[in-house]
Amino acid sequence: MTGIIDRLVPDELWELFQQVAPGAPTRHQGGGRRRHGDRAVLAAIVFVTTSGCPWQQLPATSFGPSGATAHRRFTEWARAGVWADLRLLAAERLGITTESDWSRRAVDAVCMQAAQTHQMR
Repeated sequence: MTGIIDRLVPDELWELFQQVAPGAPTRHQGGGRRRHGDRAVLAAIVFVTTSGCPWQQLPATSFGPSGATAHRRFTEWARAGVWADLRLLAAERLGITTESDWSRRAVDAVCMQAAQTHQMR
């Protein structure tokens, strides 16, 4: 399992991510499942966002966390501003100005079911 995680989240990315990721929330005393490690979850998120695989079809046997767990953590981190902070930190590390020329960028999209706009007769 660690082979795919290390390929998707190399040490350099992991070091940057740790600088911007919030700490794990404190748990109340009692039951519940152990929290999946951030590196495994980050690898699952990278896999889903780069492969086009739906969250529900994430191969948990390859990563550890389920698609629901990866999506939940993706949302938590988005709300915490992790992705924007990581982008800025990576740009700084690479010496790229944040005032990018957007005329030369490609944008990828997440696939989702299209709404039906008309009925077939």
